[in-house]
Amino acid sequence: MLKVGLTGGIASGKSVVGEMFVALGAHLVQADRIARTLMQPGQAVYNEVVRRFGREILNPDGSVNRTKLADAAFGSTPSADDKSSRVEELNRIVHPAVIRSQDEWMEKIGRQDSHAIAIVEAALILEADAAKRFERLIVVTCSDEQRVARFAARQKLDLEAARKEVERRMAAQLPEAEKIEAADYVIDNSGSLDQTREQVHRIWEKLHADASGKST
Repeated sequence: MLKVGLTGGIASGKSVVGEMFVALGAHLVQADRIARTLMQPGQAVYNEVVRRFGREILNPDGSVNRTKLADAAFGSTPSADDKSSRVEELNRIVHPAVIRSQDEWMEKIGRQDSHAIAIVEAALILEADAAKRFERLIVVTCSDEQRVARFAARQKLDLEAARKEVERRMAAQLPEAEKIEAADYVIDNSGSLDQTREQVHRIWEKLHADASGKST
């Protein structure tokens, strides 16, 4: 089995790329979905997040309001140091549990299929110091303008509000240049879907060869 990390900045198109790999035969899990599960009421991560960030981040039914949690973690007015410390506090709670779940998932896939390509899609692989858990790292990129436009469409925001939110969240991540430098493969998702798909196909052939070589 080949363990692959798929990462990139906000609204770069990681999920679209991940779906393209799945269509070719890859197994995929999304760290964001794992985190959502861990933040359900009754989970240990949920309890700790509420304890640290307060019940103000909750919806009336007790579920976590992700927008309110993001506001609490990233902050709209605090100093840069305060923002950083609150984001790091949240990451220290969530990341270890998400990484454990990812590792368990990859082990399960490996038991089922020794030829498998198991892809973990996660925005903060490098920031969480989790890159060493993967044998290949793919980074998805796009232009700043596309990033803002995609985020605006996804969140139903105007472009100016989307730009501010994207900048706020990107400030808590490694610069894209550092992610590219760490990558084994880079997918430029600035063009058409067909152009992105061509890049995915080329990389898939290499991943498939690597996975087959490991199992022989």
